[in-house]
Amino acid sequence: MRILVVEDNPRMGDLIAQGLRERGFACDVARRLVEADDALASAAFDLILLDVGLPDGDGLDWLRSRPQRGLPPVIVLTARDGLADRITGLDAGADDYLPKPFAMDELAARVRAILRRPGNRAEAVIELGGLTFDPAAQAASALGQRLDLARRELGLFELLMRRAGEVVRRGQIEEGLYAFDEPVTPNAIEAIVSRLRRKLEEAGAAERLHTIRGVGYLLKED
Repeated sequence: MRILVVEDNPRMGDLIAQGLRERGFACDVARRLVEADDALASAAFDLILLDVGLPDGDGLDWLRSRPQRGLPPVIVLTARDGLADRITGLDAGADDYLPKPFAMDELAARVRAILRRPGNRAEAVIELGGLTFDPAAQAASALGQRLDLARRELGLFELLMRRAGEVVRRGQIEEGLYAFDEPVTPNAIEAIVSRLRRKLEEAGAAERLHTIRGVGYLLKED
């Protein structure tokens, strides 16, 4: 799942992004609202974490001006923690409102809760022919065996599970696993797929992961 963090404080933005990456999310950071617009035009995001006081405008004014159709869920992160501020933020179109300072575990839990809502893409547990992925626990298993997956292997497994039965192209995998500023080596995706395939094979489920040569990868029931 990919998150856009809109936060002008470099240290705060980097801490939020790093904390969420450690919990299995891909994150990009925008320091200004114009950068947020550029990011949303360039990639598909599942959720936005939005600061209010930004150098080029107010985050809530920006949120009100955005067409709600097609906009991912928004959690407002701000030091403005009065009751009137929270009501204003929610009425402006935010899905949740979290005052600063906050604990990363609480933020991650709120992110998971919003992504589990009807119409969003994060089901409680995703299952496919003996394969399971639990978004809340960030845990994967195959035929009853827990898979010991590194962060990007887990991200690939989640992406393929969410789109089971569809061919996922290499570019879509890069977009889902890497932030804008993260370098992607030519063979990076193939290496991640290879490691995931090997671990599925060790669990007796390698036949569920298919390579569609020249196109991408497909996860389906045997």
